[in-house]
Amino acid sequence: MAVENCWVIVPAFNEGPVIGEVIAGLRERFAHVVVVDDGSADDCGAVARSSGAILLRHPFNLGQGAALQTGIDYAVGRGASYLATFDSDGQHRVEDIESLLTALIAEGADIALGSRFLGSAENMPASRRLLLRAARLFTRLTTGLALTDVHNGLRVMTRDAAQRIAITHNRMSHASELLELIASRKLAYIEAPMTVTYTAYSLAKGQTAWHSVVILSELLMYGLQRKR
Repeated sequence: MAVENCWVIVPAFNEGPVIGEVIAGLRERFAHVVVVDDGSADDCGAVARSSGAILLRHPFNLGQGAALQTGIDYAVGRGASYLATFDSDGQHRVEDIESLLTALIAEGADIALGSRFLGSAENMPASRRLLLRAARLFTRLTTGLALTDVHNGLRVMTRDAAQRIAITHNRMSHASELLELIASRKLAYIEAPMTVTYTAYSLAKGQTAWHSVVILSELLMYGLQRKR
């Protein structure tokens, strides 16, 4: 019953080559899959809809944080009991949503955060590993949360938790903002193991040293904005 009430939010930008397979896998287990096409220039949205997803569109690219909030608002407005966020590039496994959902319910938590470091990170670039270590320290210093993985797109939350957070940072720094909201709203959280698989496709799209620099820069900018 919990799976039936869990809506999956998939932010997507120019993921036409892989989004169909991602949505097909999700639709095998979840009735409600919401893709937020964040201003894609390819056929990402059309493929997602033809694969069985509910499609929402941004007229132009606003960033992953904005896409997530659009999807969360939509699902909450339609009665979702649980909400999961899931990457669109094929790096996540569908079965890990169910694992996080089971752990969330068993622990009575508000939000379950996926951790590749409690689970597995296949083919992870060294630059990405170094970035995540720095981000983990940054998060502990700024929020007090002692997490093993702080920039992971796989999460499951209750309806109440979804209503108590509001993502305002549009781009990659939304991940840090979400963790700050967990701390400031005193939401009960757990980490659960999951697998991230870095594919040839995702590595070609941006899981590179430059991508790591971009994320680190946004983390630092977010930290400076919080101090103002």
